[in-house]
Amino acid sequence: MSRMKKMTRGFVSLAVMSLLPVSGLALAGETEDAIAEKLSRSLPALGDVTVRPTAASGLYEVVTAKGERVYTTEGGDFLLTGDMLQLTSGGLVNVTEAARSAERVSLLDEFGADGVISFPANGEQKAVISVFTDIDCPYCRKLHNEVPRLNELGITVHYYGFPRSGPGTPSFVKYESVWCADDSMAAMDAAKGGRAVETLSCENPVEAQYRLGHEVGVTGTPAIILEDGKMVRGYMPADQLAQGMGLL
Repeated sequence: MSRMKKMTRGFVSLAVMSLLPVSGLALAGETEDAIAEKLSRSLPALGDVTVRPTAASGLYEVVTAKGERVYTTEGGDFLLTGDMLQLTSGGLVNVTEAARSAERVSLLDEFGADGVISFPANGEQKAVISVFTDIDCPYCRKLHNEVPRLNELGITVHYYGFPRSGPGTPSFVKYESVWCADDSMAAMDAAKGGRAVETLSCENPVEAQYRLGHEVGVTGTPAIILEDGKMVRGYMPADQLAQGMGLL
């Protein structure tokens, strides 16, 4: 199942993805466990799923083993893809993205900041961003040029390795070499600037960070995760990012 795409231009588009052929479960009193069992039996490709009720009556959220979110009716007969939007007095709220954000915060907290290459804020720290980065990605390098300005604005930058080519590739080895350097910040500056870095090998967390990136939904780099779990996909100038965070 491909990762769900974001809706565009504010239109709500919940499309029927599949009508499950398996029936026999009474709707009345059907529990989340029963729905999960039915889905797993009918669509084993989903793997283990977690089912929980939503604020919409009769609609349940299904989180697959890969962290993808779909929705199902109470009987488990229909699956719907797309982001769920809730109309409130303050406007539309993206319920699905809020759930993703909360999960990102939980996963990052569980993983911890040990092993990140950190560029700390100058003076008072006002915010922290977690950036999944690829040294050879042009827009990652462009964002790295903004790090001094981000630090000046009181923003600490934590780098997590996400070499897009994957483990064992030259780009992956380059990131491991940067991490293993005596001064990883200086090595990161050099590598991001296109300068050669010494090839080094040591026990390192780069592959674990790469897996974490997939868990939090990184599909490209740079991927910037804010403290509330919201993800900014792609390059953004420092001042614009700070403004969006309420720091300017």
